[in-house]
Amino acid sequence: MPDASFELTRLLAVMAKLRDPAAGCPWDRAQNFATIAPYTIEEAYEVADAIARNDMAALPDELGDLLFQVVYHARLGEEAGQFDFATVARAIADKMVRRHPHVFGDAAARDAGAQVQAWEAQKAAERRSRAEFGALAGVPVGLPALTRADKLTRRAARVGFDWPDAGAVLDKLDEEVAELRAELAAADPARLADELGDMLFVLANLARKLGLDPETCLRGANDKFSARFDAVEQSLAAEGRTPAEATLAEMEAAWQAAKARGL
Repeated sequence: MPDASFELTRLLAVMAKLRDPAAGCPWDRAQNFATIAPYTIEEAYEVADAIARNDMAALPDELGDLLFQVVYHARLGEEAGQFDFATVARAIADKMVRRHPHVFGDAAARDAGAQVQAWEAQKAAERRSRAEFGALAGVPVGLPALTRADKLTRRAARVGFDWPDAGAVLDKLDEEVAELRAELAAADPARLADELGDMLFVLANLARKLGLDPETCLRGANDKFSARFDAVEQSLAAEGRTPAEATLAEMEAAWQAAKARGL
């Protein structure tokens, strides 16, 4: 196995060279926190994709891309005199030790449920120390919208602001569907967007009440749609046609056939 300390030192040196004002890469020298942030998010999703596909051959490469993003931001911080990679590494190590006193300190051992409660209590204390007010403080606005909805309502639920069960959420969903339906005739884009957003927010709540992750549910639906539509295209291609040359009824028949095959 490669020596981790050596390879990390080499990676930091590569990053410094790329940002060198005289001999570095013009593209890398032109970047800043804001321009790099979208790549950081993209690389995190590529890691998740490799894991979802169980592609262990690709995972080290994807993790490396994500690590490079951390190194990139750390280099930008170092150049600005604000922080460096060591600051980042020390901060996360200190946080993990602080949040796991049952492992690194004298606290009693916890089961998984008790650890989740203690973790959330510690995070709440950290938010208070940063003068962040309210149960929803600190939920990042840059999260995928469904994930943020899930996190916001989990926070609210911890202080008692929640539906009693999934059935009550379904009742609320019926209400939101009716409100969206009532806006269809007027076709006001702002009102439609508002009502559709309410529906999606309630669906994120429903997933939480059912113990499901809404992003995972939607990814599964996306994959299912993609597989079935690919089957529709293949069915038509076998007849020498494309979807644009088929009727909706013909495509629906091919869709139902794909569904019957378990796609």
